[in-house]
Amino acid sequence: MSLTLERVRRVAHLARIEISDAEAHSTLGQLNDIFALIEAMQAVDTQGVEPMAHAQELAQRLRPDSVSEADLLAQRAAFQAIAPETAAGLYLVPRVIE
Repeated sequence: MSLTLERVRRVAHLARIEISDAEAHSTLGQLNDIFALIEAMQAVDTQGVEPMAHAQELAQRLRPDSVSEADLLAQRAAFQAIAPETAAGLYLVPRVIE
């Protein structure tokens, strides 16, 4: 697929971008180069190639899921003691959506 100068100007108009003739010619060449690269990539046979989740083979280092704080209830009480409003162990905040 290749673009024409009229299409580049039309896209610039739709995007509300003011573009000079020199910029339109430059952009036309750059966009056609990008489309040529895309066509070359689409021509590659990828049958049997499994998609990857990431470009590199990485593994997430995980730690055991265990409680690391000894007295959570005492800490919650201390944190909520300085809060403006609390109820039933929850922080009360002003309503933002009605």
